[in-house]
Amino acid sequence: MSIRKEIEHDPRHALIEKMDDTRVGMLGVEGSSQHMQPMTHFTDWDTNTLYFITSSDTDLVRAVGLGGRAHYCVVGKDQDFHACLAGTLEQVEDEAKLDELWSPVAGAWFEKGREDPKVTLLRLTLADASVWGSTESALRFGFEIARANMDEDHLPDVGIHKTFRFAA
Repeated sequence: MSIRKEIEHDPRHALIEKMDDTRVGMLGVEGSSQHMQPMTHFTDWDTNTLYFITSSDTDLVRAVGLGGRAHYCVVGKDQDFHACLAGTLEQVEDEAKLDELWSPVAGAWFEKGREDPKVTLLRLTLADASVWGSTESALRFGFEIARANMDEDHLPDVGIHKTFRFAA
């Protein structure tokens, strides 16, 4: 099934499928006036939660403070899928979750590995998301652009956009 049809049928499921295929997105805290930062996400779809492992001395952790609204944006590896997820981002103390998520890749970022005192776990509790799917066909894209240029009343139909809320 094409990404457009997946999004039209079930945007949450399409988001899950695509986020499981990509490991990195851009995370930013609303109102912090900082640029979004690349982060690896760890998903818990049963609770509509994303986790991130970072260092306590980053600008991102300082911007989070005691918690705030944040956005996390991802692009599918085929660049036919885009999403922006939003919710409450907070620093959490959850050693069991950190142990569950820990890997040699995460350990490479910390001088003392898992025992480094700077290891910090962030939790993004998802409230809503916006997803976009574009046509996978270069021929269809070209046709729609050509038609729009020949007919001033025609807008190109090259994708779909859906917004939805996560259940609390």
